[in-house]
Amino acid sequence: MAQGKAESYEYPVKIFLVAGEASGDVLGAELIDALHNAFGPNIELAGIGGTAMSARGVHSPIRMSELSVLGYIEGLLAWWRIRKLAREAAVHIATFDADIVVLIDSWGFTMRVAAAVKELCPKSKLVKYVGPQVWASRPERAKILAEHVDHLLSIHVFDAPFYDGTGLAVTFVGNPVLSRVCKGSGKAIRETCHIPPKSKVLLVLFGSRKAEFARLHEPFAQAIERLKAIDPDLVFLCPLSAPLATQVQAAAADDIRLQELIFLTEDEKANAFAAADGALACSGTVTTELAAAGVPMVVGYKIGRASWVLLKLFFLKTKYITLVNVALDNMAVPEYLQGQCNGEALADAVTDILYDKNVCRAQKQALAEAIGKMKSDGGPAAKRAAEAIVALWRDEA
Repeated sequence: MAQGKAESYEYPVKIFLVAGEASGDVLGAELIDALHNAFGPNIELAGIGGTAMSARGVHSPIRMSELSVLGYIEGLLAWWRIRKLAREAAVHIATFDADIVVLIDSWGFTMRVAAAVKELCPKSKLVKYVGPQVWASRPERAKILAEHVDHLLSIHVFDAPFYDGTGLAVTFVGNPVLSRVCKGSGKAIRETCHIPPKSKVLLVLFGSRKAEFARLHEPFAQAIERLKAIDPDLVFLCPLSAPLATQVQAAAADDIRLQELIFLTEDEKANAFAAADGALACSGTVTTELAAAGVPMVVGYKIGRASWVLLKLFFLKTKYITLVNVALDNMAVPEYLQGQCNGEALADAVTDILYDKNVCRAQKQALAEAIGKMKSDGGPAAKRAAEAIVALWRDEA
Protein backbone atom coordinates (compact mmCIF):
# COMPACT_ATOMS: atom_id res chain seq x y z
CA MET A 1 0.00 0.00 0.00
CA ALA A 2 1.00 3.60 -0.46
CA GLN A 3 2.73 5.18 2.52
CA GLY A 4 1.81 8.78 1.82
CA LYS A 5 4.18 9.11 -1.17
CA ALA A 6 3.18 9.55 -4.78
CA GLU A 7 3.96 6.67 -7.13
CA SER A 8 4.25 6.53 -10.90
CA TYR A 9 1.40 5.22 -13.08
CA GLU A 10 1.17 4.83 -16.82
CA TYR A 11 -1.73 7.27 -17.05
CA PRO A 12 -3.82 9.33 -14.66
CA VAL A 13 -6.14 7.32 -12.46
CA LYS A 14 -9.65 8.69 -12.92
CA ILE A 15 -11.68 8.64 -9.72
CA PHE A 16 -15.27 9.86 -9.36
CA LEU A 17 -16.65 10.50 -5.86
CA VAL A 18 -20.39 10.56 -5.07
CA ALA A 19 -21.68 12.15 -1.85
CA GLY A 20 -25.40 12.54 -1.26
CA GLU A 21 -25.50 14.65 1.91
CA ALA A 22 -23.48 17.09 4.03
CA SER A 23 -21.66 14.51 6.16
CA GLY A 24 -20.66 12.61 3.01
CA ASP A 25 -19.45 15.84 1.43
CA VAL A 26 -17.02 16.28 4.33
CA LEU A 27 -15.86 12.67 3.99
CA GLY A 28 -15.37 13.26 0.28
CA ALA A 29 -13.30 16.38 0.86
CA GLU A 30 -11.02 14.57 3.31
CA LEU A 31 -10.65 11.66 0.89
CA ILE A 32 -9.77 14.05 -1.96
CA ASP A 33 -6.84 15.38 0.06
CA ALA A 34 -5.67 11.85 0.91
CA LEU A 35 -6.01 10.67 -2.71
CA HIS A 36 -3.92 13.60 -3.97
CA ASN A 37 -1.24 12.63 -1.47
CA ALA A 38 -1.41 8.95 -2.41
CA PHE A 39 -1.45 9.35 -6.22
CA GLY A 40 0.33 12.69 -6.61
CA PRO A 41 -0.13 14.20 -10.09
CA ASN A 42 -1.26 10.85 -11.49
CA ILE A 43 -4.89 11.36 -10.62
CA GLU A 44 -7.92 13.05 -12.14
CA LEU A 45 -10.91 13.67 -9.89
CA ALA A 46 -14.55 14.51 -10.48
CA GLY A 47 -17.64 14.04 -8.41
CA ILE A 48 -21.01 14.90 -6.96
CA GLY A 49 -21.04 16.64 -3.60
CA GLY A 50 -21.35 19.95 -1.83
CA THR A 51 -19.31 22.93 -0.71
CA ALA A 52 -16.50 20.98 0.98
CA MET A 53 -15.70 18.94 -2.13
CA SER A 54 -16.10 22.02 -4.31
CA ALA A 55 -13.49 23.81 -2.19
CA ARG A 56 -11.08 21.02 -3.22
CA GLY A 57 -11.80 21.69 -6.89
CA VAL A 58 -14.41 18.93 -7.38
CA HIS A 59 -17.52 20.76 -8.57
CA SER A 60 -20.82 18.92 -8.60
CA PRO A 61 -23.00 18.78 -11.75
CA ILE A 62 -25.97 17.89 -9.50
CA ARG A 63 -27.20 19.88 -6.51
CA MET A 64 -26.55 17.77 -3.44
CA SER A 65 -29.58 19.24 -1.65
CA GLU A 66 -31.84 17.33 -4.08
CA LEU A 67 -30.42 13.97 -2.98
CA SER A 68 -31.05 13.83 0.76
CA VAL A 69 -34.18 11.94 1.84
CA LEU A 70 -35.12 11.12 5.44
CA GLY A 71 -37.45 8.23 6.30
CA TYR A 72 -38.95 5.21 4.52
CA ILE A 73 -42.21 6.79 3.39
CA GLU A 74 -40.41 9.93 2.28
CA GLY A 75 -38.01 7.71 0.34
CA LEU A 76 -40.90 6.05 -1.47
CA LEU A 77 -42.39 9.43 -2.36
CA ALA A 78 -39.02 10.60 -3.71
CA TRP A 79 -38.33 7.33 -5.53
CA TRP A 80 -38.79 8.58 -9.08
CA ARG A 81 -36.76 11.77 -8.49
CA ILE A 82 -33.87 9.89 -6.85
CA ARG A 83 -33.90 7.25 -9.57
CA LYS A 84 -33.72 9.95 -12.25
CA LEU A 85 -30.86 11.75 -10.48
CA ALA A 86 -28.98 8.47 -9.96
CA ARG A 87 -29.21 7.78 -13.69
CA GLU A 88 -27.99 11.31 -14.39
CA ALA A 89 -25.06 10.75 -12.01
CA ALA A 90 -24.15 7.52 -13.81
CA VAL A 91 -24.15 9.35 -17.15
CA HIS A 92 -21.66 11.86 -15.72
CA ILE A 93 -19.52 8.97 -14.45
CA ALA A 94 -19.58 7.22 -17.82
CA THR A 95 -18.74 10.47 -19.63
CA PHE A 96 -15.82 10.98 -17.24
CA ASP A 97 -14.81 7.37 -17.98
CA ALA A 98 -14.03 6.66 -14.33
CA ASP A 99 -11.61 3.92 -13.36
CA ILE A 100 -12.87 3.93 -9.77
CA VAL A 101 -16.14 5.25 -8.35
CA VAL A 102 -16.31 5.96 -4.62
CA LEU A 103 -19.87 5.94 -3.29
CA ILE A 104 -19.99 7.75 0.06
CA ASP A 105 -22.69 6.82 2.58
CA SER A 106 -26.29 7.72 1.37
CA TRP A 107 -27.52 4.16 0.86
CA GLY A 108 -30.62 4.74 -1.27
CA PHE A 109 -29.02 7.10 -3.76
CA THR A 110 -25.62 5.45 -4.06
CA MET A 111 -27.03 1.97 -4.63
CA ARG A 112 -29.10 3.30 -7.53
CA VAL A 113 -25.97 5.00 -8.87
CA ALA A 114 -24.06 1.71 -8.56
CA ALA A 115 -26.68 -0.19 -10.54
CA ALA A 116 -26.69 2.42 -13.30
CA VAL A 117 -22.87 2.56 -13.43
CA LYS A 118 -22.67 -1.22 -13.92
CA GLU A 119 -24.85 -0.76 -16.98
CA LEU A 120 -23.33 2.41 -18.44
CA CYS A 121 -19.68 2.10 -17.38
CA PRO A 122 -19.02 -1.55 -16.51
CA LYS A 123 -15.24 -1.13 -16.44
CA SER A 124 -15.46 1.11 -13.35
CA LYS A 125 -14.55 -0.43 -10.02
CA LEU A 126 -17.10 0.51 -7.35
CA VAL A 127 -16.02 1.29 -3.80
CA LYS A 128 -18.49 1.97 -0.98
CA TYR A 129 -17.15 4.30 1.71
CA VAL A 130 -19.25 3.76 4.88
CA GLY A 131 -21.49 0.73 4.73
CA PRO A 132 -25.15 0.48 5.70
CA GLN A 133 -25.70 0.01 9.43
CA VAL A 134 -26.48 -3.68 9.07
CA TRP A 135 -25.76 -4.17 12.78
CA ALA A 136 -28.69 -1.85 13.55
CA SER A 137 -31.27 -2.77 10.92
CA ARG A 138 -31.82 -4.66 7.66
CA PRO A 139 -28.87 -7.11 7.75
CA GLU A 140 -29.92 -8.30 4.28
CA ARG A 141 -28.32 -5.12 2.94
CA ALA A 142 -24.92 -6.79 3.34
CA LYS A 143 -25.76 -9.17 0.50
CA ILE A 144 -27.29 -6.36 -1.59
CA LEU A 145 -24.13 -4.27 -1.17
CA ALA A 146 -21.94 -7.20 -2.18
CA GLU A 147 -23.94 -7.54 -5.40
CA HIS A 148 -23.46 -3.87 -6.28
CA VAL A 149 -19.88 -2.93 -5.35
CA ASP A 150 -16.37 -4.37 -5.41
CA HIS A 151 -15.03 -3.15 -2.08
CA LEU A 152 -16.30 -1.73 1.22
CA LEU A 153 -14.36 0.80 3.27
CA SER A 154 -15.85 0.25 6.70
CA ILE A 155 -15.78 2.80 9.54
CA HIS A 156 -16.93 0.33 12.24
CA VAL A 157 -14.76 -2.56 13.40
CA PHE A 158 -17.91 -4.61 14.02
CA ASP A 159 -19.08 -4.36 10.38
CA ALA A 160 -16.92 -7.09 8.80
CA PRO A 161 -18.62 -10.23 10.25
CA PHE A 162 -21.90 -9.24 8.62
CA TYR A 163 -20.24 -9.65 5.19
CA ASP A 164 -18.85 -13.13 5.80
CA GLY A 165 -19.91 -15.36 2.96
CA THR A 166 -20.91 -12.51 0.64
CA GLY A 167 -17.57 -12.37 -1.21
CA LEU A 168 -17.27 -8.63 -0.63
CA ALA A 169 -13.81 -7.37 0.34
CA VAL A 170 -13.99 -5.23 3.48
CA THR A 171 -11.31 -2.88 4.78
CA PHE A 172 -11.71 -1.27 8.20
CA VAL A 173 -10.41 2.31 7.94
CA GLY A 174 -11.65 3.69 11.26
CA ASN A 175 -14.22 6.29 12.18
CA PRO A 176 -13.43 9.48 10.24
CA VAL A 177 -14.96 11.63 12.96
CA LEU A 178 -12.19 10.59 15.35
CA SER A 179 -9.59 11.54 12.75
CA ARG A 180 -10.85 15.07 12.30
CA VAL A 181 -11.48 16.18 15.86
CA CYS A 182 -9.43 19.29 16.49
CA LYS A 183 -8.95 21.17 19.71
CA GLY A 184 -10.68 24.54 19.69
CA SER A 185 -10.45 27.57 21.90
CA GLY A 186 -13.34 28.04 24.30
CA LYS A 187 -11.84 31.34 25.38
CA ALA A 188 -11.87 32.63 21.80
CA ILE A 189 -15.56 31.88 21.21
CA ARG A 190 -16.51 33.32 24.59
CA GLU A 191 -14.73 36.54 23.69
CA THR A 192 -16.20 36.64 20.17
CA CYS A 193 -19.74 36.06 21.43
CA HIS A 194 -19.32 38.19 24.59
CA ILE A 195 -20.22 35.32 26.90
CA PRO A 196 -19.85 36.16 30.61
CA PRO A 197 -17.26 33.98 32.42
CA LYS A 198 -19.78 32.33 34.74
CA SER A 199 -22.47 31.62 32.13
CA LYS A 200 -22.95 28.03 31.09
CA VAL A 201 -22.92 27.23 27.36
CA LEU A 202 -25.25 24.77 25.64
CA LEU A 203 -24.74 23.69 22.04
CA VAL A 204 -27.93 23.29 20.01
CA LEU A 205 -27.31 21.05 17.00
CA PHE A 206 -30.15 20.50 14.55
CA GLY A 207 -28.40 18.02 12.26
CA SER A 208 -27.42 18.49 8.63
CA ARG A 209 -30.70 17.78 6.80
CA LYS A 210 -33.59 20.13 6.23
CA ALA A 211 -36.06 17.42 7.20
CA GLU A 212 -34.27 16.93 10.51
CA PHE A 213 -34.58 20.59 11.39
CA ALA A 214 -38.22 20.68 10.30
CA ARG A 215 -39.07 17.91 12.78
CA LEU A 216 -36.79 19.02 15.63
CA HIS A 217 -37.60 22.74 15.40
CA GLU A 218 -40.56 22.64 17.79
CA PRO A 219 -39.28 20.27 20.50
CA PHE A 220 -35.86 21.93 20.54
CA ALA A 221 -37.46 25.40 20.65
CA GLN A 222 -39.65 24.28 23.56
CA ALA A 223 -36.59 22.98 25.38
CA ILE A 224 -34.72 26.24 24.79
CA GLU A 225 -37.63 28.22 26.23
CA ARG A 226 -37.79 26.01 29.36
CA LEU A 227 -34.03 26.07 29.90
CA LYS A 228 -33.87 29.85 29.57
CA ALA A 229 -36.59 30.14 32.21
CA ILE A 230 -34.54 27.92 34.55
CA ASP A 231 -31.27 29.77 33.93
CA PRO A 232 -31.58 33.23 32.33
CA ASP A 233 -27.79 33.39 31.97
CA LEU A 234 -27.56 30.18 29.92
CA VAL A 235 -26.02 30.81 26.49
CA PHE A 236 -27.06 28.81 23.43
CA LEU A 237 -24.53 28.34 20.62
CA CYS A 238 -25.75 26.93 17.31
CA PRO A 239 -23.10 26.01 14.71
CA LEU A 240 -24.76 25.53 11.32
CA SER A 241 -23.60 23.83 8.15
CA ALA A 242 -24.00 25.94 5.02
CA PRO A 243 -26.93 23.90 3.58
CA LEU A 244 -28.97 24.40 6.77
CA ALA A 245 -28.03 27.95 7.76
CA THR A 246 -30.59 29.78 5.62
CA GLN A 247 -33.48 27.57 6.73
CA VAL A 248 -32.72 27.82 10.46
CA GLN A 249 -32.06 31.56 10.43
CA ALA A 250 -35.26 32.17 8.47
CA ALA A 251 -37.21 30.14 11.04
CA ALA A 252 -35.60 32.15 13.84
CA ALA A 253 -36.92 35.38 12.32
CA ASP A 254 -40.46 34.13 13.04
CA ASP A 255 -39.81 32.19 16.26
CA ILE A 256 -38.74 34.25 19.26
CA ARG A 257 -37.56 31.11 21.05
CA LEU A 258 -34.90 30.50 18.39
CA GLN A 259 -33.74 34.09 18.72
CA GLU A 260 -31.96 32.97 21.90
CA LEU A 261 -29.51 31.11 19.67
CA ILE A 262 -26.14 32.56 18.70
CA PHE A 263 -25.57 31.26 15.19
CA LEU A 264 -22.06 30.19 14.22
CA THR A 265 -20.46 28.90 11.05
CA GLU A 266 -19.06 25.41 10.59
CA ASP A 267 -15.56 26.89 10.92
CA GLU A 268 -16.37 28.01 14.46
CA LYS A 269 -17.61 24.61 15.61
CA ALA A 270 -14.37 23.45 17.26
CA ASN A 271 -14.23 26.59 19.40
CA ALA A 272 -17.91 26.17 20.29
CA PHE A 273 -17.28 22.56 21.36
CA ALA A 274 -14.38 23.70 23.54
CA ALA A 275 -16.61 26.25 25.28
CA ALA A 276 -19.59 23.94 25.76
CA ASP A 277 -20.85 22.58 29.06
CA GLY A 278 -23.32 20.34 27.25
CA ALA A 279 -25.24 19.80 24.04
CA LEU A 280 -28.76 19.18 22.76
CA ALA A 281 -28.16 17.31 19.53
CA CYS A 282 -29.87 15.62 16.62
CA SER A 283 -28.79 12.01 16.31
CA GLY A 284 -26.04 11.60 13.74
CA THR A 285 -22.34 12.10 13.11
CA VAL A 286 -22.20 15.08 15.45
CA THR A 287 -22.84 12.87 18.49
CA THR A 288 -19.54 11.07 17.87
CA GLU A 289 -17.83 14.43 17.43
CA LEU A 290 -19.25 15.55 20.77
CA ALA A 291 -18.12 12.32 22.42
CA ALA A 292 -14.60 12.76 21.08
CA ALA A 293 -14.56 16.31 22.45
CA GLY A 294 -15.86 15.09 25.83
CA VAL A 295 -19.06 17.16 25.68
CA PRO A 296 -21.99 15.55 27.55
CA MET A 297 -25.16 15.51 25.50
CA VAL A 298 -28.84 14.76 25.16
CA VAL A 299 -29.98 13.34 21.82
CA GLY A 300 -33.31 13.88 20.09
CA TYR A 301 -34.63 12.47 16.83
CA LYS A 302 -37.87 12.29 14.86
CA ILE A 303 -38.91 10.88 11.50
CA GLY A 304 -42.32 10.58 9.85
CA ARG A 305 -44.86 8.56 11.87
CA ALA A 306 -45.43 5.92 9.22
CA SER A 307 -41.66 5.53 8.68
CA TRP A 308 -41.17 5.09 12.41
CA VAL A 309 -43.83 2.37 12.63
CA LEU A 310 -42.21 0.47 9.76
CA LEU A 311 -38.77 0.89 11.31
CA LYS A 312 -39.86 -0.42 14.70
CA LEU A 313 -41.92 -3.30 13.34
CA PHE A 314 -39.65 -4.64 10.63
CA PHE A 315 -36.18 -3.11 10.52
CA LEU A 316 -34.72 -1.83 13.79
CA LYS A 317 -32.42 -4.44 15.37
CA THR A 318 -30.52 -2.32 17.91
CA LYS A 319 -31.62 -0.91 21.25
CA TYR A 320 -29.93 2.43 20.61
CA ILE A 321 -29.52 4.98 17.82
CA THR A 322 -26.49 6.85 19.18
CA LEU A 323 -23.21 5.19 18.20
CA VAL A 324 -21.71 5.85 21.64
CA ASN A 325 -24.53 3.84 23.22
CA VAL A 326 -24.16 1.09 20.62
CA ALA A 327 -20.42 0.83 21.34
CA LEU A 328 -21.08 0.59 25.09
CA ASP A 329 -24.33 -1.41 24.82
CA ASN A 330 -25.65 0.97 27.43
CA MET A 331 -27.80 4.12 27.49
CA ALA A 332 -24.95 6.40 28.55
CA VAL A 333 -26.31 9.25 26.42
CA PRO A 334 -30.03 9.98 26.92
CA GLU A 335 -32.02 9.41 23.71
CA TYR A 336 -35.48 10.86 23.10
CA LEU A 337 -37.21 9.57 19.98
CA GLN A 338 -40.49 10.40 18.29
CA GLY A 339 -43.17 11.28 20.88
CA GLN A 340 -40.62 11.20 23.68
CA CYS A 341 -38.74 13.94 21.86
CA ASN A 342 -40.57 16.86 23.43
CA GLY A 343 -39.51 20.09 25.06
CA GLU A 344 -40.17 19.04 28.65
CA ALA A 345 -38.27 15.75 28.47
CA LEU A 346 -35.34 17.30 26.59
CA ALA A 347 -35.08 20.26 28.98
CA ASP A 348 -35.16 17.99 32.05
CA ALA A 349 -32.37 15.80 30.67
CA VAL A 350 -30.26 18.80 29.65
CA THR A 351 -30.74 20.28 33.12
CA ASP A 352 -29.22 17.11 34.60
CA ILE A 353 -26.07 17.21 32.48
CA LEU A 354 -25.59 20.95 33.00
CA TYR A 355 -26.26 21.27 36.71
CA ASP A 356 -25.81 17.82 38.28
CA LYS A 357 -22.07 17.21 38.64
CA ASN A 358 -22.49 13.47 39.20
CA VAL A 359 -24.57 13.03 36.03
CA CYS A 360 -22.11 15.13 34.04
CA ARG A 361 -19.07 13.26 35.37
CA ALA A 362 -20.60 9.85 34.73
CA GLN A 363 -21.44 10.66 31.12
CA LYS A 364 -17.98 12.10 30.43
CA GLN A 365 -16.41 8.88 31.71
CA ALA A 366 -18.74 6.83 29.50
CA LEU A 367 -17.90 8.96 26.45
CA ALA A 368 -14.17 8.41 26.99
CA GLU A 369 -14.73 4.65 27.28
CA ALA A 370 -16.80 4.58 24.07
CA ILE A 371 -14.20 6.53 22.08
CA GLY A 372 -11.56 4.05 23.23
CA LYS A 373 -13.65 1.23 21.75
CA MET A 374 -14.25 3.09 18.47
CA LYS A 375 -10.66 4.11 17.72
CA SER A 376 -8.47 2.33 15.20
CA ASP A 377 -4.73 2.20 14.55
CA GLY A 378 -3.08 3.17 11.29
CA GLY A 379 -3.69 6.90 10.98
CA PRO A 380 -6.64 9.00 9.83
CA ALA A 381 -9.55 7.23 8.17
CA ALA A 382 -9.16 9.18 4.91
CA LYS A 383 -5.50 8.13 4.63
CA ARG A 384 -6.36 4.48 5.20
CA ALA A 385 -9.22 4.75 2.70
CA ALA A 386 -6.87 6.21 0.09
CA GLU A 387 -4.38 3.39 0.73
CA ALA A 388 -7.11 0.82 0.16
CA ILE A 389 -8.04 2.52 -3.13
CA VAL A 390 -4.39 2.49 -4.18
CA ALA A 391 -4.26 -1.24 -3.44
CA LEU A 392 -7.42 -1.83 -5.47
CA TRP A 393 -5.97 0.12 -8.37
CA ARG A 394 -2.71 -1.86 -8.24
CA ASP A 395 -4.68 -5.09 -8.41
CA GLU A 396 -6.52 -3.88 -11.50
CA ALA A 397 -3.75 -1.96 -13.31
